[in-house]
Amino acid sequence: MYVMEQYVDGYVLPVPNDKIDAYREMADEAGKLWVKHGALEYFEGVGDDMEPDMDGMTIRTFPQLTETGEDESVVFSFIVYESREHRDEVNAKVMEDPAMDAENLDEEMPHDPERMTYGGFRSIVSHAK
Repeated sequence: MYVMEQYVDGYVLPVPNDKIDAYREMADEAGKLWVKHGALEYFEGVGDDMEPDMDGMTIRTFPQLTETGEDESVVFSFIVYESREHRDEVNAKVMEDPAMDAENLDEEMPHDPERMTYGGFRSIVSHAK
């Protein structure tokens, strides 16, 4: 089944292994907040098969992309929206939510935001079951 054009915000970042649980807790709260304000889907995954066998094809792996250290794991995340306009509306609502006030946020992030890669993507092909 072809899915109508959607918009996706994507993230790839290294997270220290000893902070994966704290990151998961933060991501769980963030996911609830984004969905509450209209995101269609919120996904966070931690790297598992980071050196895949590509049958001889040379590729750049996620650990290479993120320059992940031995004591870190790669996290891959995405948020799905109806469109870029919908994304902008949802993100504005999220930023206005009291949960995003500085006093409600932990001071120490479980990852280094400066090492996070982020981008918005418009769909060109999308299939779903």
